[in-house]
Amino acid sequence: MSDPQTTGRLSVALAQMNPGVGDLSGNIDRIRSARAEAAARGADLVAFPELSVTGYPPEDLVRKPFFLDRVEEAVRALAAETGDGGPALLVGAPWRDEGLCRNAVLLLDRGGIAATRYKVDLPSDGPFDEAGVFAPGPMPGPVNLRGVRLGLPVGDDLRSPDVVETLQESGAEMLIVPAASPFAADGSDGRLQLVVRRVTEAGLPLLYVNQVGGQDELVFDGASFVIAADRSLAAQAPAFEEHLLLTRWERGEDDLWQCREAGTAAPPEGAEAVYGALVLGLRDYVNKNRFPGVILGLSGGIDSALSAAIAVDALGAERVHGVMLPSPHTSAESREDAAETAELLGCRIDTIPISPAMQAFDAMLAPAFAGRDPDVTEENLQARIRGVTLMALSNKFGALLLSTGNKSEGSVGYATLYGDMCGGFAVLKDVYKTTVYELARWRNAHMPAIGRGPAGRVVPERVLAKAPTAELKPGQTDQDSLPPYEVLDDILAGLVDRDRSLREIVARGHDEATVTAVWTLLQKAEFKRRQAPPGPRITRRPSDRERRYPLANGFIAGSGTAG
Repeated sequence: MSDPQTTGRLSVALAQMNPGVGDLSGNIDRIRSARAEAAARGADLVAFPELSVTGYPPEDLVRKPFFLDRVEEAVRALAAETGDGGPALLVGAPWRDEGLCRNAVLLLDRGGIAATRYKVDLPSDGPFDEAGVFAPGPMPGPVNLRGVRLGLPVGDDLRSPDVVETLQESGAEMLIVPAASPFAADGSDGRLQLVVRRVTEAGLPLLYVNQVGGQDELVFDGASFVIAADRSLAAQAPAFEEHLLLTRWERGEDDLWQCREAGTAAPPEGAEAVYGALVLGLRDYVNKNRFPGVILGLSGGIDSALSAAIAVDALGAERVHGVMLPSPHTSAESREDAAETAELLGCRIDTIPISPAMQAFDAMLAPAFAGRDPDVTEENLQARIRGVTLMALSNKFGALLLSTGNKSEGSVGYATLYGDMCGGFAVLKDVYKTTVYELARWRNAHMPAIGRGPAGRVVPERVLAKAPTAELKPGQTDQDSLPPYEVLDDILAGLVDRDRSLREIVARGHDEATVTAVWTLLQKAEFKRRQAPPGPRITRRPSDRERRYPLANGFIAGSGTAG
């Protein structure tokens, strides 16, 4: 390590970390391990993501005093370790201050807590409710690390210019931003653009260290980066994996710090990025909840085939168990396609016919249904029989049951409660049907960087080519009940993702009656979405949790295009 005050040099390591929420000992071990690696590489400071000690978001855990007691004990013990003369640490933790709990960043150096700063701009939108559990901090000044003045805005403190402006006016020489910014398919450019705006305003270099990993519905992509004072990209960490990005700085003749050494990895884009987010989200949900593996129904259709591929890439084939549950309406082609999917992926598949259960239910319900013709009730029973069977296997063997429904179906309620929607995690929950096909084709042509499955084709070509069907009655296809998915998804993207009015969506070339029908289905399916399992969030506006419609809702049918 160098003495920045005398040498004009500073080495900062950005520790892109995958913490477990509430796993204090595990997170401290990760911090300790990253510090040891950074010390071996000559770092002066190791910066970690927002709330790295507890994991993000800790939600109502921070309301528990005994949890905060443990956090404080862990931080003070970690601070004592910096008395060995090694690198300083910049860690995040919930921290009590004058009777209030704040989202804090703490500088640990030379055996103690050298400085504490607090997050000012607390989000209360989307999936976050920091404003409900934290008190905002005062406007911060820089902290002094061995003669270098560091500004420490935290995550959303970048959303407005105020915090960065205050730090710049107070004499900060560079900005280090601990963050926990989740992945969104259209979000990485916006994150970078926001940082460039702040750098332009302040005229200071900015180091952005982001969390990586899955936490419940959220997936954090990492992709930490550095923007130099001239707004150029000076460093970029890889996405979707833990990484220690070492940056070496020198003070220039104009007193601006210049990044002289760093690594750069090109971030994934498009289908590659979405697929990586789904793999990481599923992997961490399974592993952090300590499931031995997953089980899912393999129907021979595109959704279950892609779900199985993601599961194998996330966990390895040995931890994925597929089950084919044929009925009298299941085609020979579907049986063959399910078997080929499992063969391509190398995972286990069992076949359990549901005909005996269908016959038992028909006999049991015959007196109650006397005089009534078969209808959607009998179709839904098939889905529920499959759901009960899969849940029984999940209970018996302890594996997590994956629901294979997609965002298109979930948005309009084209799924059966206690049947298709059974499961503990829905890996395609925020993925439109058209994107399901795009991802399957991408995976057949590419090996994901973090994948554990086989290279080459994993989704059978016939699965990609045939018309989607639930096979609940002879000759049935999805388009018997829904518009073509290209039409449906464009309408849903306008309603769900972009908050467009019905009139605006019709103006894009859609039939008015179709748009109104989709709007009606979207509203009426709210009660189903509230009972659906969680799934990885890959868009800014998923149709669950932070985006809800009233269950008793008079603004549905007959709304026309006036809205």
